[in-house]
Amino acid sequence: MRCCRVRIRLLPTAMPPELDPAPPVAAAALHAPPRPLTANPRPLVAIILGQICLHAGMAGLRVAAPLQALTAGYSAWAVGVLLALFAAAPVVFAMKAGRLSDKYGYHRPLRLAVGLCAAGGLLACLSQAYAVLCVAAVLCGTGANTGMITIQRSAGRLAGTATERIQVFSWLGLAPAIANMTGAILAGVLIDGVGFRAAFGALGVLPLAALVIARHVPNDGAPAPVVPGAPESPHSPRAPRRAAWDLLRSAPLRRLMLVNWLLSASWDVHSFVLPVLGHARGMSASAIGTILGLFALAVAAVRLALPMIAHRLQERRVLVGAMLSTAAVFAVYPLMPNDWLMAVCAVLLGLSLGSVQPMIMSTLHHITPPERHGEAIALRSMAINASSAAMPLLFGMLGAALGAGALFWAMGLAVAGGSFAARRV
Repeated sequence: MRCCRVRIRLLPTAMPPELDPAPPVAAAALHAPPRPLTANPRPLVAIILGQICLHAGMAGLRVAAPLQALTAGYSAWAVGVLLALFAAAPVVFAMKAGRLSDKYGYHRPLRLAVGLCAAGGLLACLSQAYAVLCVAAVLCGTGANTGMITIQRSAGRLAGTATERIQVFSWLGLAPAIANMTGAILAGVLIDGVGFRAAFGALGVLPLAALVIARHVPNDGAPAPVVPGAPESPHSPRAPRRAAWDLLRSAPLRRLMLVNWLLSASWDVHSFVLPVLGHARGMSASAIGTILGLFALAVAAVRLALPMIAHRLQERRVLVGAMLSTAAVFAVYPLMPNDWLMAVCAVLLGLSLGSVQPMIMSTLHHITPPERHGEAIALRSMAINASSAAMPLLFGMLGAALGAGALFWAMGLAVAGGSFAARRV
């Protein structure tokens, strides 16, 4: 009996979409290293311009809202509460913003940030009642901080090397200074020219420009398709949520947060103590303002210079050097006998403190898992905002008890001690 062989030819069939794995090209694109910044600078330029538009709207409202409250006859205490809401709301919502940026990348969190800022400005345009201004402050503060976390996370992912990260965050560090200047000038001109209502309306529309500019920024965090049998993504809806504080189990990140807090507090103590010290010595308001202006100019100058010398820099060495030079300036600052020498100290301090933010952000992106960059940036944001709200109260109590000069010396000792932590980041 002869057996018959039957050949069965299997024809390729299409798999259901939910079972079909991602195409090789798409998968490669998700994990491909970023292109060099010199080859494609457009996304970075778009990110910087987007932050300027977003932050300028909030900065303008932060000028216009207190002026409106004072014009309506509210007390200085009420104005202080209004200003505090711009910083207090980000502390509460920062972690949600960080997780949102980790999960969805750039565009969806940015749309939320723009919506919050625009809603705050337009709400203040409709009504200038004090309670409405407080709500507008919460909306704009939360929106601007959400946008900042999203922008910093995406900007860091444009860089492929430590040198490029320093360059990216040096350029990005100029955006808040430009935005603060633009927002304050725009608010003042509009208030004097067309009144508070029109000024609030224009400041609410300004952040919408960030949505137009965002078209040039690639999205870097779209959720991956669900494949049966594959490991759960950390950001899958079914994956267990990890506490943000788990990040602090990393010793380098703990040290970096300590360094970040000490340098942020140094910035705050200079802004707080210099006017007090200058007033006690009989300095004019213009002299104090000039010294603070020179400090800001030095910060901008060093951030302009850093991208050109980034290839020669190491984050750890810059942080240690900045902390030691900050401590040295604080040691001699109260001893300066005249305005000119105090101005020299302010410039040196600006050069030191202006160099640290790009180094901190570059190091943070290096030592944290890529899928949790947003949460790490949110932790840093919470620490800075909480410190900025609480430290002036502490400075006021210590200054009354010890004197303004002693605050500089105490901060200098703390920063010098913190340089040991910077060596081990």
